[in-house]
Amino acid sequence: MAGASITVDYDSREVLSYLRRLGEHIDDLTPLMAEIGEYLAESTRQRFDQQQAPDGTPWAPLSPAYAKRKPKNADKILVLDEILKGDFNYRAGAKEVAVGTARVYAATHQFGRDNIPARPFLGLSADDEQEVLEIIKDYVETL
Repeated sequence: MAGASITVDYDSREVLSYLRRLGEHIDDLTPLMAEIGEYLAESTRQRFDQQQAPDGTPWAPLSPAYAKRKPKNADKILVLDEILKGDFNYRAGAKEVAVGTARVYAATHQFGRDNIPARPFLGLSADDEQEVLEIIKDYVETL
C-alpha cells in the first residue's frame, strides 16, 4: 500500500502458541487475517474520533494559524472532510494482514514532516492486542 502502513512484530508466547496450533491445522489463514484486518481498520478509524495515537497519547494540536483558517471541523485534528478516516482498508493473505491507506499524504501525518508534527494513527493499542488475541483464540476454537 502506498501512503502509510506499519508492520507490528508481536512477541508473545501465548500468541505464538495459538499461531503454532493454527499452523498445524491449516495452510491458508486468509479468513483469520481478514477478520483481524476488519477489526484493525475499524480501530484505526476510531482513532480519528478519539484524536489519539495507538499508545493513547493525544495528537499534537493544530497550529493556531491553521486552526483559525480551517473551513470546517476546526475542533478536530486530521479531519476536514473525513476522507483519510474513511480510507483505511486491509489486505489479507495466507499468513499476514496489512492495514493502511493509499493516501500518499497519510505518511506525512503518521510520521511528521517539516513543520507538520507526527500524529500516528497506525499501530496496535493494548486493547487492539487483546482483541486480536481473542480473534485468534476464537478462530482456533473453531478448528
